[in-house]
Order: sequence, then C-alpha cells, then structure tokens
Amino acid sequence: MGQRRRPTQPQADPASGGEPASPAPRRARDGIWSVIREVLSVAAIALVISFLIKTFLAQAFWIPSGSMENTLVYGDRVIVSKVQSGPLAIDRGDIVVFEDPGDWLPPVTPPDRGPVLNPVVDALEFVGLAPTTEGNHLIKRVIGLPGDRVRCCDGEGRVTVNGQALDEDYLFPGDEPSESAFDVTVPEGRVWVMGDHRSISGDSRAHDDGSGANGSIPQDRIVGQAMALVWPLSRLDWFQTPATLSEVPSAAPVRQS
Repeated sequence: MGQRRRPTQPQADPASGGEPASPAPRRARDGIWSVIREVLSVAAIALVISFLIKTFLAQAFWIPSGSMENTLVYGDRVIVSKVQSGPLAIDRGDIVVFEDPGDWLPPVTPPDRGPVLNPVVDALEFVGLAPTTEGNHLIKRVIGLPGDRVRCCDGEGRVTVNGQALDEDYLFPGDEPSESAFDVTVPEGRVWVMGDHRSISGDSRAHDDGSGANGSIPQDRIVGQAMALVWPLSRLDWFQTPATLSEVPSAAPVRQS
C-alpha cells in the first residue's frame, strides 16, 4: 500500500499572528474592482451615445431672452432636432435655433463659475448632458420660406405670406403683428424669421434693408427645429405648426423672361 498523504494545511500569514491566510479579502477586492470597471464602462458608453445624439440627432438649448414670449420664456430648456430632411424639413411656423448670421447679437461674456465648475459645465455641454449656453445662437419662428412674399401689413394690420393673411394667436398678448412695414421676397436658400414677442424681437425685420436678402437667414445656419419644451416641467409642451401657417399657399413660380 502507498504512503498516506497528509492533508494540505493552509500556510500561516505572519502579519495575522500566525493564523492561516484566507482568499476572501482578495475575492472581495476583485469583486469591487469588477463593479467599478463595469460602472466606468457603462458611463463611457453613455457619454459616447450622448455625444453622438447631440452631434447628429438632438441637442438641448437654453432660452436666453424674452423674444419668443409667451411661447418660450427666459430660462426655458428646449430639445432641438438636428434632422432637417424629409418630413422633418424646416417649414413655415417651425421654431428654429440658428447661429448668428452676422452681428445680430452683441458680444457675450461667458459666465465665470470658477476653476472647478467651468470645466465641468463645459464638458457636460460638449457631450450633450447640459443645455448649451453658447452666446452665438438665436431662436425664432419661421414665417417665410425661399420664394415666399412676406408683407406687413394688410388692411387689418396682419402679416401676409403669399397673399394669405396670418391670424397669429401665438403672439405676445397686446403685441401688433409688426410695428414696422415691410414687403420682401425671401431669396433662395434663406428663410424669414420673426419672434413671437414682436415688440422686442430683433428679428429679420430689424436687419433687413428692404431687399429681403439681409434680414433673412441662410438655411445652412439653422442648427435645428425646436421640438419640445422640457424644462421647467410645469411648462412641458410639444410644439406644433400653427394652423394659420400650415394653410399658406406655396409661392408662385418665378416666370422666365
């Protein structure tokens, strides 16, 4: 018969006063690091997805003025769709965010939140987890598309588009459709925009010379269409095209001489 083997005894751990070492603490540490790695991986994936959504699909914006009251008020947050093709193409009545087409806005000094919060907020804006506070964006309502003739005012003081008078129930209470007269044809590749709070809105009217070319904005400056008001929750809303603008006839085709 072979010699009987003695059962292996766990070796003593000198640091524990001679008691056998246990693998339990190591397993616990490995488990903690595994959880941390998993959380970091999920967070990284979420940041990448948020960045891609912000870059190609949608982005949050903060309303910096009262030019769109009462539809939008100072401090509101809106979600802006960056998809501008097919059924989501920009149309009359849409509320759009666009980059300053040229000296519409005064120079803006970014708020100083301190050495700690500044990079944090910048990072959150970059990946799309915080509304952008960039000072070079405006938000207005599209009134005229390329080729449209936009005028004010008719005999009842209303704005007309291609001869169709607008009943603008979205205007700020007490505002006139326009305190200044204009008659323009929107050039190709551009749109005519106006704020809902007409008496304080520095929109296409304020920047035009009567030609329609200077006051209208290039379509390639449009960042996207505001789809929903998401903050504060008490004002949660989904934007729809006003009926009066959806009924505007298409612009008459230009006759070739």
